[in-house]
Amino acid sequence: MAKNSIVVVGSSNTDMIVQMARLPKPGETILGGVFSIAPGGKGANQAVGAARAGARVSFVARVGRDMFGAHAVASLVQDGINVSYVFKDHAAPSGVALIFVGKNGENSIAVAPGANGRLSPADVKKARKAFADASLLVMQLETPLETVQAAAQLAAEVGLRVILNPAPARSLPDELFKHISILTPNETETELLTGIKVNTTTDAAEAAGRLMARGVQTVIITLGRRGAFVATREGRQLVAGFKVRPVDTTAAGDIFNGALAAALDENKPLLEAVRFANAAAAISVTRLGAQPSAPDRKEIESFLATRSR
Repeated sequence: MAKNSIVVVGSSNTDMIVQMARLPKPGETILGGVFSIAPGGKGANQAVGAARAGARVSFVARVGRDMFGAHAVASLVQDGINVSYVFKDHAAPSGVALIFVGKNGENSIAVAPGANGRLSPADVKKARKAFADASLLVMQLETPLETVQAAAQLAAEVGLRVILNPAPARSLPDELFKHISILTPNETETELLTGIKVNTTTDAAEAAGRLMARGVQTVIITLGRRGAFVATREGRQLVAGFKVRPVDTTAAGDIFNGALAAALDENKPLLEAVRFANAAAAISVTRLGAQPSAPDRKEIESFLATRSR
């Protein structure tokens, strides 16, 4: 266990959140929102999700030399995350995300990537020691694709399993798929990657088959409150989600991926790890904000203890 740890390569943003009765339509102004600021970014969210779920985490990222970057790094340190490979960029500001949240928990997000867009393959190479000491690599797509590919290649060289959350949705080269141990798209991302609209588990099975045919070992399609559809060479199964009252769905997928990585890092069986991740995501949507919504290990275990299998 001592050697086990997770490397997350990805984005760090500062989230500026406005809670509103509903999301504004194009050209519309709605008064009466409540404003807050929280650390975010899909990569940082996943790192925090994994750390709070019990994993040792190293984070590879870029932030600007500004107060947003300083606060983001300080927040990661508070969660015990190794920030030795969070590089400060001289030319670009830290990433920011502007988030509207409606009373039903749905959200609308605009992201200015800033320094995230300058995370480079060279940065990944500087983190080789963290890769060598880890058991899992977790990534998303809020940084340059060439950097994601470089990280996947390095993971292959040192024998790491790779979890790729293909978000935000975009097409991906076949060469990258060959290095992915676990791909975790949601319904939107699955449709973009496969052309299949996921309405049923039959649709999910067909889409997962197409992705596995491109070289991915395991596909986990996240289906929100319905849970997650898991496809491996051995079989396919829906792992049911948990019914909760949503407050803010921002980062639910990120928390799922972080908790999934933490569980797999401990060698939990895949389906058990997915159920653990479903629980973490369910807890997260009952809270406002990205990283502030991530539950700790005790919360996840207590939540699971109250739910029958």
